[in-house]
Amino acid sequence: MRTSVDLPVSLSRDSAEPLTAQLADWLRRAMLDGALAPGERLPSTRALAAQLEVSRTVVTEAYQQLYAEGWLDGRHGSGTFVADMEAPTPPHETTYVPAPPTPPATWIDLTAGEPWVRDYDRAAWKRAWRKAADLPPRAAPDPHGLPRLRELLADHLRRARGMAVGPENILVTRGTGNGLDLCALALLGGGARAGVEDPGYHVARTVFAARGAEIVPCPVDEDGVIVDGLPADLRVLYTTPAHQYPLGGRLPIPRRERLLAWARSTGATIIEDDYDAEFRYDVAPLPALYGLDPSRVVLLGTLSKTLTPDVGVGWLVGDPELVARIARLRRAVADRTSGPVQQAVSTLLERGDLDRHLRRMRLEYARRRAAVVELLGPVCRLRGDTAGLHVLAELPAAVVPALVERARERGVLLDSTGRHHHGRERLHGLVIGYGSASLADVRRGCRILADLIKNAPR
Repeated sequence: MRTSVDLPVSLSRDSAEPLTAQLADWLRRAMLDGALAPGERLPSTRALAAQLEVSRTVVTEAYQQLYAEGWLDGRHGSGTFVADMEAPTPPHETTYVPAPPTPPATWIDLTAGEPWVRDYDRAAWKRAWRKAADLPPRAAPDPHGLPRLRELLADHLRRARGMAVGPENILVTRGTGNGLDLCALALLGGGARAGVEDPGYHVARTVFAARGAEIVPCPVDEDGVIVDGLPADLRVLYTTPAHQYPLGGRLPIPRRERLLAWARSTGATIIEDDYDAEFRYDVAPLPALYGLDPSRVVLLGTLSKTLTPDVGVGWLVGDPELVARIARLRRAVADRTSGPVQQAVSTLLERGDLDRHLRRMRLEYARRRAAVVELLGPVCRLRGDTAGLHVLAELPAAVVPALVERARERGVLLDSTGRHHHGRERLHGLVIGYGSASLADVRRGCRILADLIKNAPR
């Protein structure tokens, strides 16, 4: 391992770009160019701040952003290091000769919704499940979840999402669908009106309808749910403000504040699905709605996108009184999250294994996202490419069905916006998922799709 180095950083106080962003950009370029090698130790925040004659906060916030993106690794008592992993390669020009329209032996799946599960720390995985075997069987599991896991999740949310919550705010679920059902059980009844983004996550519509609610489609635009015109009689509103599904919008702060003001004036509860907020590219995280007003928001999170859907663990964050009421109702319907599974997740969090996995996957997904933007950006308009595991390729309505069919003939599976709408389809295109396909397959699939788009009749 190399020792700490002096960084020849030059920051401009005359630039419109904040000093923190300038420093983070300089460090990214240095890591991409090889000037900073994996495992190399960076100066302490105090030392670098003194060298640059800036506030220590400038350096701390730049380091924190790079930690969140997976560029840096921290070792307790030892300092800050360049992460020991390959950095994402920058976009470059690619010459492509179209292949004949013969389906390959295996499909390239570019539909959205699934993460990459083939690259994980096997030693950490086995260790977590050995530890889970130490948990004795329980006759009456706590409907809130294991106390230790709730403590660890509170710390995880503080570090990852800047949320000041305690175990009393958290209930461990089996994932987003289970969290939605528990919210519906506590907040809805027969005939209650539930708002769902349109287009939006179809599971939310299905779960609320199964609990007897009347589904009210709430239009979204390129930024997220449209607040103006929201009905005043909604009991709940389901929304995905960090990365709207499927259009990819990121709800701006002014609109978040208007949405919360609407909820306070109508008495509605906002159900915030934070499903892939951990994956961000070239953007800093916006605060969760829950952090802006915990009294009006229930936040749902899951490990389905960050680790694997096979674990079946998520979390519900809310006001302690509401969380306690949901726990009582949960016990009444005999709903629970597996204790051994919770123990395994606790071990992954406690040892830092989940954080390391997240940093590794941020870089992996960043490479795939860069490939999608490089190959599809020149032939269509992309939305939602700054975060998450999917983008929207906006296209004329008339060409979308034919593109899906022709891509399938070439061995590429695609999803369109059609099935995500509850009412009339207003925005048209393809929902391109890059989570479950390898980087090589993402490139091959996007080349095929780019060729089809360029040759599609308009």
